[in-house]
Formats: sequence, structure tokens, C-alpha cells
Amino acid sequence: MSNHKNISNTIWNVADLLRGSWKAHEYQDVILPFTVLKRLDAVLEPTKDKVITRYNELDGKVSDLSILRRITGYDFYNTSPFTISTLLDDPTHIERNTRNYINGFSPNVQDIFKKFKFEVQLERLKGGDLLYLILKEFKKIDLHPDRVPNDVIGTAFEDLIRRFAEQSNETAGEHYTPRDVVRLMTSLMFAGEKDKLQKAGVSITLYDPACGTGGMLTVGKEFILDHYNDKANVYLFGQELNSQTYAICKADMLLKGEDPERIKGGDPEHSKASTLSNDEYVGTQFDYVISNPPYGVEWKKDAKAVNHEAERGFAGRFGAGLPSISDGQLLFIQHVISKLKEREAGGSDAVIITNGSPLFTGDAGRGESDIRRWLFEKDYIDTIIALPEKLFFNTGIPTYVWIFSTRKPSNRRNKVRLVDARNRKTQLRKNLGDKRYEISDSNLKEIVEDYVDENTNGNVKIFDTREFGYRAVTIQRPLRLKFELNEESIERVKNQKDFLNDLPSKKKGKKGEEENTVWQELRGKIFGALQSLSGSTYMNRDKFLDDLEASFEHAGIKVPTKYKKIIWKEIGRHNDEAEICMDKDRNPESNNELKDIERVPLKEDIQEYFEREVKPYIPDAWIDESVVDEKDGKVGKVGYEIPFTRYFYKYVPPRDPSEIEAEIKEIEGKILELMKQV
Repeated sequence: MSNHKNISNTIWNVADLLRGSWKAHEYQDVILPFTVLKRLDAVLEPTKDKVITRYNELDGKVSDLSILRRITGYDFYNTSPFTISTLLDDPTHIERNTRNYINGFSPNVQDIFKKFKFEVQLERLKGGDLLYLILKEFKKIDLHPDRVPNDVIGTAFEDLIRRFAEQSNETAGEHYTPRDVVRLMTSLMFAGEKDKLQKAGVSITLYDPACGTGGMLTVGKEFILDHYNDKANVYLFGQELNSQTYAICKADMLLKGEDPERIKGGDPEHSKASTLSNDEYVGTQFDYVISNPPYGVEWKKDAKAVNHEAERGFAGRFGAGLPSISDGQLLFIQHVISKLKEREAGGSDAVIITNGSPLFTGDAGRGESDIRRWLFEKDYIDTIIALPEKLFFNTGIPTYVWIFSTRKPSNRRNKVRLVDARNRKTQLRKNLGDKRYEISDSNLKEIVEDYVDENTNGNVKIFDTREFGYRAVTIQRPLRLKFELNEESIERVKNQKDFLNDLPSKKKGKKGEEENTVWQELRGKIFGALQSLSGSTYMNRDKFLDDLEASFEHAGIKVPTKYKKIIWKEIGRHNDEAEICMDKDRNPESNNELKDIERVPLKEDIQEYFEREVKPYIPDAWIDESVVDEKDGKVGKVGYEIPFTRYFYKYVPPRDPSEIEAEIKEIEGKILELMKQV
């Protein structure tokens, strides 16, 4: 039996044939469809003669050729006389015969090669011996499912796609989920589901909104059949944007006897291919959802459709809010929640993987925070697990598994558990791109045990959902200004843009010139009046403005309020000893430069928090009660974030200085010994 490394290495040898004619990032355009072709060829070859005989007997008399499916034992067939082996028997006509071979497949397979844009590759392969040499290489590989199990070919695909991604510098958010991570996600999803899944005749629906090559779906089904109930009816549903991974997924579904029509999308040239911009399963909900959606990837191309749906509120998928255009992860999470059944309908569970951004980005009252608020207040979040770094092939950034549920048992309602699995890892003997660690079977077991454990421990902490919420309360301080009249402060006024450039008249001709001349004269007198106060210092704004007005009267000028305000703002500087500036109603004015935001935990009384944490240190501060939350109308905007690292921070005391000194002396001694030898 071939292992995945032998298969992927053999297939990768084809790249040597493509060098020069194809760019490195284009190798996959040839290698992936030929790999799928070989896989299909292998399963159809044993029944080839019977299919051709029966097809000739029908002689076009039957429009529905589904009868051929019963002969192949699969949901597809090929009516051409060719196989990969027989194509090689006629090198002269190999390009024409290969086209006939592809056109002989049933429509569902032809759609796969259409998504691969296989015709384009055949056109590029015309002439010379390249097509012959490629088919000759693929003939050497045995990919029959009986000898190469699905998990082996899946891992081989995983390895190939990793290599292609490295060649094309693909971003972390658009890549493949390692099999060890997929196994962990399925194990978490179905942990504790024994009673439900072992029922006789049970039917389960499993959905992935960004299904890629379908690995999460097929591994999820295999997990149910292998661990709980080999007679369970498990139906797989997915949607995928990328045409190549869609084609691989559809081919894999055909080979495994699944319904490939439940996999949607696969047309990136069509704006509606994206799950965010066009939900192919509108109104459909599932028992389980599992996915690794793109992370750190902008949703600009989907913005028009997403914004339009968001305007519908919770009648659509994005009623909780919209995140930054640069990252669509929280949009995918909202989409996933929309696919979960209500508790009254039996409820659903979902396992999603993200980077750290959805945990904390966005201030209170902003899109990301509002989405988290909705998730917590609706009690959708069951568990968040921090995974080890460097688990993925082309990124080493931290990742997290989110477990959502609409059927949490009573003891877990309004509770969220955080699991620190960052050290649950096993180092690989050889790095695979950025992947340095894997989650071994023993690591997986430990993580699942932490997930199901009802008690807190060093790796598990359980919180009330409100623990993650806070009110962003605006703290104001009074405006206290000191006014010193000197060359520097007067120069600041002269250089202020309105005083420098402001010409009140927009009129043209003589009238405009006259008005502007008047303004320039006024400007000169204003600075003369200021100069008359040079050397004076004021700790009270009212006193300064009174003297300023008197100097204007003495100069015989009337200065608009706009320019008086510019003057005192430019000259005044904050000083804690100055008197508080009061408005016309004799209320203290606030200094926006000193404004601060205090995050008051939801469980705490705002006033008590203020008296304890703010007032002793800033006696003249006050709470700005005009800043209120839009949803509940109370003071302070509600925000939610998950400071995962803070909850699992472990203090490590610094080393003793004497110990460090001893080490330095030891190293110096060794250096001296080496120098003597030289």
C-alpha cells in the first residue's frame, strides 16, 4: 500500500516536466486535475469493458444512462473507449483522444474538469511529447481506493496543496487545514454525543461553509461511523469558492458515494460564488457545522451584498454587526450561527477555527465588539480553545477553536469555558513549511478531556458569560487653562491657519479687495492688542477674556467671537493649578485632551467603580453621562472581548542576579581557555 508521501512525491515529479513552460505557481493547474483523473480512471478500469459493451447495446436508444452507474458501482461512468493506459498506446493522437476520454465521462465528472479549466491545460499541452510524458508518469501511480484509502489520498492532496501554496506565496487565510487539526475538531464536535448518534436509524446533517477539498466533512462522517454508529445516515453539505479545491471535493464525494450536488460554488469568476455574498443554503439549518473559514482576508468583494443583507437586521445573517472590511471571520461566524437549529428544534453544534483577531479587535459599540456581545448574550459560545502555534503549513500565528451550541445542557448555560492547549503538541521530526508541531493522539485525548471536564484546572477556566463584558465609561476632566502672553504664544495665534489664510470676502473685483483690506487691517490691530498684554499671566479664562476685550475696545475694534475663541485656544495651555473654565450656564467645561475611557466590568456598579478606581487619583474627574449604550440606554457603551492570555498568565520570577553573574564568569573563563589554545 502506498503512503501519502510516496504518492505526493511521485506526483510532484511531474513538476519537473513542467519547468520552463509553466510557472511554479501554475504546476497545480496541471497536476491536480491529472491526479483526480487517475483516481477516477483507477476505479472505472475494472468495469470498463462491461460499460462499453452495454453502452454500445443501448446505441443511443436510452437518454438516461444511469443504468451504467449500476455497472460501475459509482455515481459516474465513462463511455469512451479510453483509459490512461490505452491513451499511451497511440502517442500520435494522444491530445485528441484525451479530449474524447474527458468528454466520455458522465456530466457530473465533466463539471469537475470544467472547474479545473482542464481544456485550457490541454490546449497548452498541445504539440511535443509533454502530454504523453505526464500521462506516462501518472500511469505509474496506483490510486485505486481499495489500495489507497481515502485518508491516504486526502493526506497526499494536503501535502500537494501545501507545496503549491508555498510556490504561490498563498496567504494563511486561504490554505489547508492539517489532518491532525481536522481530527481534533471532529473529536471535539462529537464528544459526548454517544446517546444521540447511537440511536437506530439516526440521520445527521453536517455542513461546512468553506469546505475546500471536503476533508472536514468526510473525516466528520468517518468519525461518526467508526466511533458511534456504522449504520448512521450522515449527509454532507458544503460550499466552496475556489474552483480547483471545489473540483477535488466534488471528485472525492463521487468516489465515496456521496451526493456531489450538495457541494455548491466553485466559480470564483461569478460574484455570487462566495458564501458571504450568496448563501447557497438559504433557510437551511444543520445538526452540525464544522469549518476553517478564511482568516485575515478582506471581504471587500462581498461588501455590497453583505451590507445589503445587514440592513435587514436579524432577518438576514449579519444583524449583529459588521466587522472591519479587512477581516471577514466574524461574518463567517454569524453565517454559521444562522445555520444552527433553535433549541426547540433540537439544537445544533458548530466547531470553527479562527486566528486571535475575533477575540478582541474592535472597541465597545463597534462591529466586532457588538458581534461578540450578541454571541455572549445569546449564549451561543460554549468553549474556546487556544491551540499551539506553528500547527499550520504556511503560518505560525496563534489559532483558536470556537465551539458553539444552541443546545447547551443546563449546567453549561450562560457559561463559557476557556481551554489552554498551547502546550498540547508534539514536535515533528521534519518541518512541513511553517508546521513544526502536530497534535498527536495523546495530545488530542488530553484536549478533549479538558473540554468535557466540568471542573476548572490549570488548563481550563469556566466563566459566566458576563465576565467578558464591560462598559466603556467616558471620564472627563475639567478644562483648566493658563494664559501667558509672550512672543511665543502670540506667534502661535499668528500662525494659526484661520488667522494666516482666512480672507472673509469671497467676492471678486474691487468690492472683494476692499473687504479683504479691511480684514487685513483688523488682523493687524488684533495682534497689536495682544502685544499690549504681553508679559501678563492669567489663571482664569474669564479674567483673560475681560482684559482681552478691553484691549480690543482700546484699539477701537470689534472682533468676531470666532477669532476670540481661536485666540484663547491657541494661547491657553493646560495647568492643574489654573481655575476651571465654565460654560455660559456656569457648568465646568471638559478638556477633551484629558478625556479617558474606563472599562468597568458589567458585574460592577459604575459609580462604585468610579469612587474606588478614579476619584482618589483624579479628584476633579466626573463621569460623562451623555455617552450611553444604544441598546440599553445606560451610561457607558457595552463591549465584549476575550483576553485569553491574561486568564492563563503565569508569573515567572526573574532569575537571581548572583546566578546570572556566576554564569557570565563561567562563560568568560571558557572563552579565556579557548583563547589560550589559539
